[in-house]
Amino acid sequence: MVTIATHGLSVRLGGRDILSGIDLALEPGALVGVIGPNGAGKSTLVRALLGLAPASGSVTIDGVDRAVMPGREIARRIAYLPQGQQLHWPLSVERLVALGRLPHMGPLSRLSRQDAAAVEAAMVRADVADLRARIATELSGGERARALLARALAVGARALIADEPLAALDPGHQIDVMELLRAEARAGALVVAVLHDLGMAARYCDRLVLLDRGRVVTDGAPVAVLTPERLASVYGIFARIEGGPEGPIVIPAGRVAPGD
Repeated sequence: MVTIATHGLSVRLGGRDILSGIDLALEPGALVGVIGPNGAGKSTLVRALLGLAPASGSVTIDGVDRAVMPGREIARRIAYLPQGQQLHWPLSVERLVALGRLPHMGPLSRLSRQDAAAVEAAMVRADVADLRARIATELSGGERARALLARALAVGARALIADEPLAALDPGHQIDVMELLRAEARAGALVVAVLHDLGMAARYCDRLVLLDRGRVVTDGAPVAVLTPERLASVYGIFARIEGGPEGPIVIPAGRVAPGD
């Protein structure tokens, strides 16, 4: 199992504070949604967790300072699905997904049976098995997003960080992806997902971390985080929040007028 903790995590870029004093303890067995308006620092936060953004403060992975952990070891423990990733090489989907096994392979080594089984399982879980022979650069946006998710799943890591995994997906596949992420968490993995869809976040996440202007506004269960007052102050929207069998239902209704 993988745990990630931060203390005083801060990021400053271009003379501007992007993140300030973030303290988090991320435990296995939970789907954690990172939410907040545009520019809140969500993507910077997940990149900083992985050492992909210059940061001060501390990040530990399984109690070990991330700064002293080899990149290959981090890649084995935490799979990462970045947002908006572009594909430049005309690989088949199967070969693209197989790239997820690189952290487990030596130089010039070939896929083992275990690697091949992991690739196959990942394609099935991400619903791209029927696309295996297609050229990845020729896929639609939604198909590409699912293929890239399959690559992350193929790592077989016990933690997954996904930055906007629902982008470009139709509603059915959005539900499929959220079901998959929740299942990963139920199986004991730590899953962190940057989300813009508050309805999906409310329905599927065990915990929400709400960011605004680089700081944590609140951190807790969806029903406690997603209140009308907080959505008005952070997002500047009126919203109806109704109870449902799957969790809170969030219905944005309009913009808060200046001065309200």
